[in-house]
Amino acid sequence: MAKMKAAIFVEPGRIVLDDKPIPDVGPLDALLRVTTTTICGTDVHILKGEYPVAKGLTVGHEPVGIIEKLGSAVSGYREGQRVIAGAITPSGHSYACLCGCSSQDGAGTKHGFKATGGWRFGNTIDGAQAEYILVPDAMVNLSPVPDALTDEQVLMCPDIMSTGFSGAERGGIKIGDTVVVFALGPIGLCAVAGAKLMGATTIIGVDTVPARIEVAKRLGADLVVDFKNGDPVEQIMALTDGRGVDVSIEALGTQNTFEAALRALRPGGTLSSLGVYSTDLKIPLSAFSAGLGDNSIVTSLCPGGKDRMRRLMNVVASGRVDLTPLVTHHYKLDDIEAAYELFSHQRDGVLKVAITP
Repeated sequence: MAKMKAAIFVEPGRIVLDDKPIPDVGPLDALLRVTTTTICGTDVHILKGEYPVAKGLTVGHEPVGIIEKLGSAVSGYREGQRVIAGAITPSGHSYACLCGCSSQDGAGTKHGFKATGGWRFGNTIDGAQAEYILVPDAMVNLSPVPDALTDEQVLMCPDIMSTGFSGAERGGIKIGDTVVVFALGPIGLCAVAGAKLMGATTIIGVDTVPARIEVAKRLGADLVVDFKNGDPVEQIMALTDGRGVDVSIEALGTQNTFEAALRALRPGGTLSSLGVYSTDLKIPLSAFSAGLGDNSIVTSLCPGGKDRMRRLMNVVASGRVDLTPLVTHHYKLDDIEAAYELFSHQRDGVLKVAITP
């Protein structure tokens, strides 16, 4: 049986490179030869044991690659074609998909819904940090990459661009809105770019890392609050003349940032939560206005599917957003354990790491 190299979850604290069989291709599947992938903050949650996955699973969910083999029932694609697949790979036929909630795809369940069910790569099936990846429901999930775009230009589309933009979209940003983004990691930076595209005219970023702040300004942040200089909510209220923001986007996943995002809202504003939380959240009475503040709290899981990927690549091709500055480091797949060590400890100004064969 032919083998491939893959980054495999062994136990909390250990993701290692090892050999696995190259997957067999079913009728609706496609086998991709991975040309570029990356490491996500969610992969670090898996590494630390904060998000449980099966031992022996190949991790990663952000593939750019070339079709190596197509399933017998797959049409509209060709072997040798360059494609991406979203981090979320919906079936396309569940009730969740058909009502517009494809990230919560529950194909095969009684009612067709399953929380986070659309997230399969590196969660319930083998993922992208390998030489090959099997893409299920290929006709729903493969999106051809325009010849003019490089791997690095589209590398953010499968997850962080889609996720960050969804934070702005789910927040219901309107032209002229004031928006704050808590935490300018890769997801937060994409949320800044998404907020600008949605029409926000004042975008406030909250962080303290100079390199992240600089990238945020390039992507559309008008103002930056450094939380080391005092309470970020007080600083935001000062910047908005005591009004608060229309939309808060929480892009880290901690109690402190969630609570601050809620406190920074004007009455009737929306908190759009993108963080992956590892513990229970508490909503303070005052921040919640005793339940009478007309505020909305919405959550999002990265939208996937081929049309979502097509739209995001259109944004990249148009030149309206350039996310290549987020790729700060490059590693070979053979060195992925070193890449995890760098990324999980956030050393050397890392934002995103490009992993190539």
